[in-house]
Amino acid sequence: MILYEYPFNERIRTYLRLEHLFQRLVALVARDDALDHHFALHTLFEMMDVASRADMKSDVLKDLDKQKQMLNGYRGNPAISEQALDQVVAQIDTYFTNLSQLVGKTGQTLTENDWLMGIRSRISIPGGTCEFDLPAYFDWQHKPAHVRRADLTRWCQTVQPISEGIAFLLQMLRDSGMPQKVVVTAGQFQQNLPQGRTFQLLRLRLPADSGLVPEISGNRLMVSVRMMRLGEDDRLHASTEDASFELTMCS
Repeated sequence: MILYEYPFNERIRTYLRLEHLFQRLVALVARDDALDHHFALHTLFEMMDVASRADMKSDVLKDLDKQKQMLNGYRGNPAISEQALDQVVAQIDTYFTNLSQLVGKTGQTLTENDWLMGIRSRISIPGGTCEFDLPAYFDWQHKPAHVRRADLTRWCQTVQPISEGIAFLLQMLRDSGMPQKVVVTAGQFQQNLPQGRTFQLLRLRLPADSGLVPEISGNRLMVSVRMMRLGEDDRLHASTEDASFELTMCS
């Protein structure tokens, strides 16, 4: 199955982008090749660009506090395990503390590293990190893998608190939805959303062998899915066949 996720607001869109970047960062740092570590550094700079928005840190802190207040509201409910509730609340407290202790914007300490900022200024230029442009960076790429990994791990600590908080918030959001089987007629699907309830994320699962690509659009009133198929001309064309997929609406 292939999972597609569609955010209904800018905040969740940014969360998903940061989650995607951090997952890529972790995967690249774990490898040994210098080229992988080059793109790990590039990914770290991308995360700094996305997360350096002035209200990004405060948004995550507010959402963590909101989740804590909501969970504490379940105390005394006989259907809820107090022990499990305590564990989740303690987890939220840890994420909140780690993030609140960071000074300034995400990655701000890295901006004080002239060597890193020199790489950052040239890494988006095609071929801008060649050995004749950045000889010190070229030398770093020839260091043993464990040395490069140790440096990357140290630099990644500046984005880890916000990444862990966002991963937790997205997991809580995803768990709030119930999947349902949906049938697409002639490649088109539309569903009116219930009033009085605000959805933040749509999750759609398609069989990997279906060959279909969903084009999703939505707002607070309605969600629409149009199924497309990649043709021999390497372009997407609207599908007119019936199909089924799994839909989850998360609020």
